Amino acid sequence: MTIRMAVKTLMLVWLLVLSQLGVAQETGDLHKTYRFVPTNEDISYRVYVPTTWNSDTSLPIILMLHGAGADENTYMDLADGMLKKLAEEHGYIVVSPLGHTPLGAYGNPLHLPAVFGEEYVAAEQIAAVTPERQRILSLSELEVLTVLDIVTEEYDADRSRTYLMGHSMGSGGAWHIGARHAERWRAIAPISGPFVDRPTYPFDLIRNMPILITEGLQAPLSLEGSRRMAAWMEENGFDVRYLEVEGDHGGIVPNAYPAIFDFFYGFR
Repeated sequence: MTIRMAVKTLMLVWLLVLSQLGVAQETGDLHKTYRFVPTNEDISYRVYVPTTWNSDTSLPIILMLHGAGADENTYMDLADGMLKKLAEEHGYIVVSPLGHTPLGAYGNPLHLPAVFGEEYVAAEQIAAVTPERQRILSLSELEVLTVLDIVTEEYDADRSRTYLMGHSMGSGGAWHIGARHAERWRAIAPISGPFVDRPTYPFDLIRNMPILITEGLQAPLSLEGSRRMAAWMEENGFDVRYLEVEGDHGGIVPNAYPAIFDFFYGFR
């Protein structure tokens, strides 16, 4: 039995116990903790469940990946909790995991300045990954998917309407996890982080996936990479949309949220 299968089995047992005890799942803004089996540690995550949810309803679910050095709370609280308000308004569950560590990167070894088109820099960064760093990357990828599985099971979220978004390092994570687990996502929305190495990235796995790339007009370190990537994907027949909004690398996030929710809603 794999680790993910073991986690899922334990979650189902726990939910059965809750149902027998008549314990209702909570809604609203929730701070939660679970035991991450591979490292035997307790890890926190954040989830927003619309207050209108009940056990007869299967809602769509969004996995939100934070940027470098942030945590599970950062993007939930950003801009006076805009992400939570949009989730309530549009009827989405939003899951914000830690990713095992604040710099886990969700499996993607690339970071600035290795944006799309900077293939020499990307090759250097990939070659520099040590076995210990690869272990951290792998644990980070597994941890966010484990949290997604836990919340999906607990709230019986709609697996056919599971969406992925992330900012900066989380955008790199969205590209990485988006392809490696392409069957899971209805659509993905990377924000200001085109950390994709064109020669090695498995583009065929996301060829038919709806993708919205958002970027900041005042984010020069990633802007050109996002423009190159969007243009290349459009030229090669991908289902991609590209949007530039006002703001620097960090400041664009609240400006991108409404467009992302509208984009996801179009594939609901």
